[in-house]
Order: sequence, then C-alpha cells, then structure tokens
Amino acid sequence: MNLVRRLAVCTSVVAASALVSVAAASAAVTVPFQINPAPYGNPNGSFDAPPVRCVAVVGEQPGEVTITGGKDGRWGCLLSSEVRWLNLSTGASGFARLSDGLNGFPAEATLRTGTGQLAIAVTFVAGAITPGIATLYVP
Repeated sequence: MNLVRRLAVCTSVVAASALVSVAAASAAVTVPFQINPAPYGNPNGSFDAPPVRCVAVVGEQPGEVTITGGKDGRWGCLLSSEVRWLNLSTGASGFARLSDGLNGFPAEATLRTGTGQLAIAVTFVAGAITPGIATLYVP
C-alpha cells in the first residue's frame, strides 16, 4: 500500500509539472517591430510621418500570429497595410492585409502560419517606406 501511495504522489507531481509547463508555454507573447514611413527609412521619422510601432502577438492560438498596433487597445499600426510572411520551418508562405480600423476595431490581421520559425514583412502601399520586419517562433 505504501508503494501505491508513493507512485500516486510521484505521478501527480509529474502530471502537475507537465500541466504547468504547458500553461506557461501557451501564454501570449508580444514581439514589437517598427515601420519607418519617412523618406529613405529615417529611424527618427519626420514631422509629417513619425515611426509606426506594430506588434506580432503569438501564443493566443496554436499556429496563429496576430499583427496589430502596439498602443493601448491594439491601435497604432498602419491601416490597410500589407503583410507578407514565410514559415522558415515548413516553407509555407502567405499574404494578408490589415483591416481598415472602422467601427472602433483596431487594424489587425490574423495569420494562420502553422508552427515554426516565421519571417514577417509589413509594408504600406502608399508612399516610400521601409517595411517593418520581424522574425519570431510560432508555437
């Protein structure tokens, strides 16, 4: 009976530690990056076009990334920007466009990339800008 109790305790400790590590791994992670809309990609921006800070949010759903703004309420990324991505682990690639930010919803795009190392480029189609680029791991 003593052996059964010890096995039960050991099994519950192993199971609990596995569940804690899964819960910690599933927490959302925010990866910031910047788009420089000023001429020639001036990192300081200019009076009429300051740098834009976007974020990639990973870990909300497996195999998905959300590109959105880095300010409160997920605002701040350029509306209707183009997002191109490449999963370096699987070779899958894709294209999306951030939403237009109407009706109180911030501009964002959800990319279904699958698990792996991802490269993302976000550009704005109007004007000469340097794209915002990020690399990250998608769980």
